[in-house]
Amino acid sequence: MSLRNKQILRRRRLSLTSLIDIIFLLLMFFMLSSTFTKYVEVPLLASQASAAPAPQPPQTAGAQIFLRLAPEAMTLNGIPVVLDALVADIAAFATGATLLISVASDVTTQRLTQVLTQVQQVPGLSVQVLE
Repeated sequence: MSLRNKQILRRRRLSLTSLIDIIFLLLMFFMLSSTFTKYVEVPLLASQASAAPAPQPPQTAGAQIFLRLAPEAMTLNGIPVVLDALVADIAAFATGATLLISVASDVTTQRLTQVLTQVQQVPGLSVQVLE
């Protein structure tokens, strides 16, 4: 029996070059995709049934504006308004007023966020979302 007839099986070394390339591409993808996301904070107060009413300064006592938000429409103190004119309609009321927002159960979060970002443009307005 000769040794020439036997084939010697050798394992090839695993190349890590392609693995490093893939990891680099994934790293670049996640770095770039995370910079396109912009997070915006919308400050608001959630009303609670058990909470005691917050003391109000004298100039804002009684100055409350009620906004009822539905999926397709909204009313400001019972008067229908559109989103584009909301800032002007709220600014017509006294400065330093409190805006109470009543949200219907089928209103999307996106719709509420659109309204809250519009309302932020009114100076001196306190926003409270009712549950």
